[in-house]
Amino acid sequence: MPILPDRVNLDHLRKQAKALLRALRDGEAEAIARFRRALPAAAGLSPEALAALRLHDAQSCLARDHGFASWAELKSHAEAQGDGGARQRLWLERVYAGDVTGSTNPARPAVAARMLAETPDLAAGDPWLACAIGDVAALRRATEADPAWVNRPGGPLRLPPLVAVTHSSLLRLPDFHERLRDSARLLLAAGADPNQRIGNRFPPASLTVPDAAQPLSALYGAAGSQRDAAMTRLLLAAGADPDDGESLYHALENPDCTRLLLAHGARIPGTNAIYRALDLADATPLELLLAAGGNAREPARNPPLSDYGSPLLWAIRRRRSPRHVAALLAAGADPRDRTPSGISAWRLAMQFGLAEVAALLAEQGAAESLTEEEAFLAACASADEAAARAIAARRPDLPAALSAQQLRLLPDLAAEGADAAVRLMVGMGWPIAVPGGDWNASALNLAVFRGDAALARFLLAHGAHWTERHGHGDDVRGTLSWASVNEPVAGGDWPGCAQALRDHGLPQGRRDPAAPGMVVIEGRGRVFSEDVAEVLLGDSD
Repeated sequence: MPILPDRVNLDHLRKQAKALLRALRDGEAEAIARFRRALPAAAGLSPEALAALRLHDAQSCLARDHGFASWAELKSHAEAQGDGGARQRLWLERVYAGDVTGSTNPARPAVAARMLAETPDLAAGDPWLACAIGDVAALRRATEADPAWVNRPGGPLRLPPLVAVTHSSLLRLPDFHERLRDSARLLLAAGADPNQRIGNRFPPASLTVPDAAQPLSALYGAAGSQRDAAMTRLLLAAGADPDDGESLYHALENPDCTRLLLAHGARIPGTNAIYRALDLADATPLELLLAAGGNAREPARNPPLSDYGSPLLWAIRRRRSPRHVAALLAAGADPRDRTPSGISAWRLAMQFGLAEVAALLAEQGAAESLTEEEAFLAACASADEAAARAIAARRPDLPAALSAQQLRLLPDLAAEGADAAVRLMVGMGWPIAVPGGDWNASALNLAVFRGDAALARFLLAHGAHWTERHGHGDDVRGTLSWASVNEPVAGGDWPGCAQALRDHGLPQGRRDPAAPGMVVIEGRGRVFSEDVAEVLLGDSD
């Protein structure tokens, strides 16, 4: 692994990445071997495919060579090499998420740990910073000197000590597991309130003006943010309130945390947890909620959920598995449910290409007959090209003759990552910019939101355009901005989406001199993740 100098020069690293890319395109064996070694996606590529890689790929290769997971982490590390308070502040923005720091950046625990290893005194002299790293000895000294401090907010982020411990993203790293858990034990034993909380600081709120209407508890840090079952158990055993308004909803991605919260009496009504569980591919959280008394017929209160009306219909809309649907049916969901617009659960399952789910509903007497238009939708959603083209041969007016509601199937499927179906539908002549999904967005917006670079590139090649707007009042640039910062889908390739947009006409961006964190494209500045900004800026940065 190449050794980074003590002071990282980001401009020098950018030049190194460009030189590495030139060497790759010139066919130099060392560069080819370096890409194949550092980038898993490059391991099996032909020389021709390797030569088509872009600058962001070279930056990622360089970052991995230096032990970072991405260029964003390497750049974050370089930017955090300021002195004194500035470096400490940047370090804290790597330890904690934006809802704690007041920034829009996600926590980057690996970068935070590396910074700490290089500058061990980052947290020295401040017991609240000691909470962030699990320095038990420092916490013990602070408690002996002033027992009341365990319930007093402080430090640069004005955090109560237990909140500072449980919201630390270092809890995700094995080297910090026991340190942070031991810190929580010490604080609780010394009288720390297990229900310590702060107001949400995520913009437009801030560190100085937090949103008190969205309290974030110590339990939420353990169960909902870091999803650490052992820390969650500690807090609940100490009397933390499981009904804090956030923990159950956000803990569903770790069934162990979900079990603990439910075992300690977490209430399900009013949390929207049933619907949140239907956003997850794993059916276990849904099964846990239903076994604990969750309502399989819980009414949906707000759009887009209320456009479907029940958990069963939302499960079908989200293209969930037969296991999800079977759990709902066993818990009392009505197999003859209909959406507010009158579409039955069985027809909806067919429309979304869920033949196995439709079969489950048919077993309970819910089957119906399909019109030819509905059969066409079902064939497209199932990516059954032969069936779709056979129907189109009889009905050359399809898909043009479909209703506006039926045409929404293209963006609806793009929102669920049904790439094969989307590609078939585009090939069948579907209007490519038709809005749909949960926020009235085009298929391109929804592909970019998911970080699906391959689908975004396909759509752009077939006529989609970055100016397509969505229901939140912005276009694909805004979608890329929000998604690249918030990473709503695990493993999304937002730099790849940015490169696809650049390759299909998105103008090059420039830094805003008045706000260096902003990238301006056609007169409007937005915040993007570091690696996406690098792609949008190209050689201008």
